[in-house]
Amino acid sequence: PIDGLIANTEQAGLGRQDLYDIVVIGGGPAGLVTAAGSSGLGANVALIERDRLGGDCLWTGCVPSKALIASARLAKHFREAEAFGLPAVTVDLPDHVVMESVRNIRARIQVHDDPERFRAMGVNVVEGSARFVTSHEVEVGDQRIRGRRCLIATGSRPAVPPIEGLAGAGYFTHAEAFDRDTIPATLAVIGGGPIGVELAQAFQRLGSDVTIIETLDRIMAREEPELTEHLTKQLKQEGIRILTGHVATRVDRRGTQRSITIKTVSPKLANADVGSQKTEILEVDEILVATGRLPNTEGLGLETVGIKTENGWLTVDSKLRTSEKHVFGAGDVTGRFLFTHVADHQARTVVQNALFPVRTNIKYDVIPWCTFTDPELAHVGMTEHEARDQYGSEVSIHLYDLADLDRVIVDRAPVGCVKIVTRRGGRILGGHILGPNAGTMISEIALAMEAGVRLGSISSLVHPYPTMSEGVRRTADAYRRSQLTGWKKSLLEIALRVGRVWPA
Repeated sequence: PIDGLIANTEQAGLGRQDLYDIVVIGGGPAGLVTAAGSSGLGANVALIERDRLGGDCLWTGCVPSKALIASARLAKHFREAEAFGLPAVTVDLPDHVVMESVRNIRARIQVHDDPERFRAMGVNVVEGSARFVTSHEVEVGDQRIRGRRCLIATGSRPAVPPIEGLAGAGYFTHAEAFDRDTIPATLAVIGGGPIGVELAQAFQRLGSDVTIIETLDRIMAREEPELTEHLTKQLKQEGIRILTGHVATRVDRRGTQRSITIKTVSPKLANADVGSQKTEILEVDEILVATGRLPNTEGLGLETVGIKTENGWLTVDSKLRTSEKHVFGAGDVTGRFLFTHVADHQARTVVQNALFPVRTNIKYDVIPWCTFTDPELAHVGMTEHEARDQYGSEVSIHLYDLADLDRVIVDRAPVGCVKIVTRRGGRILGGHILGPNAGTMISEIALAMEAGVRLGSISSLVHPYPTMSEGVRRTADAYRRSQLTGWKKSLLEIALRVGRVWPA
């Protein structure tokens, strides 16, 4: 059967020579994991990248943003050192020193994604833009590269809203943020999602006067309302102005200043009457746009070979196959959970499904994510609203206020809470944490969900003291106490009475 499959491929015009087992288009996280994993298993791999290996995560996303956030957190600690019994320190470093340190960190991590490292693995790294000629063959410059299987992992880019005058007045997105040498004195952030909120807090702590403009009635709309309310208070305490239920309608350039016309709209009425809107003019030095993503599928020739997309996003099935079954998709370009760790998860599935006859379905049941504000905001599974929609009265909610946690107190850390959503019997449907190290803490809940561990069992697990992870255990303790009702409570009272007279 294998010889027959190979013969069929050759009859399609693809000889054994120069035929790769898999051709990977895109050198971001999904493409790199697929290329390295496939080559490590003995496959013949070509990896095509039009810009730089590492993708958005390395160059304009995860890596530099977390480096900037770390600098901003330290600047805040300097100013608030008196809370730790130390003299407050005023640091006045030139802007370019901070930004250069971010780029230095990026350069240190870049060696992990260096083309020569992948060539040493046996991967043929090809520089240039790829375009499908046939569904088995892509063109890069003047060369044609053929593959039994192909992977499209071309990622996404920032989406810019059609605000009148914005392009002429000038703005930047996260794609340009880390190659700058200045921290703006005043900054408007259009968009109250993860990217906008993370960078807003970082720039505020580094000296900017920041205003967030968000059309919806709260920032971080995918997260639990109680947690975003806590986070909003924290950001406002740090001096960030947050305008929810507002939309930027026009931008004008006046010298070095940008003048933004902002209208107040009802967040519950997407097309509120103009007469019900209030107008404000906001003057800022610069504008950061953080209003979502667009897929990188243009110029690939997908329509030529019949590979389907929806609104530009690559359409894939549960095995990550496109409409051409030997062509796969992974990473941001598929439009599903635009996170580096999900791209990695998808890439591992592609390696199995593209190289071996036994295929598997991708699983998205337990996908954790984290927004790296301070405190961090982490999420896995269902929100309370989603759970009640599906399971109704079976759902129960368990909360623990991290302000009472000893480690939070000794660290003088910003407070938050843990919220765990369960179904009858303590089956965990979702976990949500606002607090220090929430991105690490959420993994315990994710593992419990993946393994089918009930919330009550986490209460029995010994956690080291004093750590932030105790917040998860305290939430589990609250769940256990909530179960001591009815006949269980009566049985407990009987056992206590018997225990008082039972011989030692």
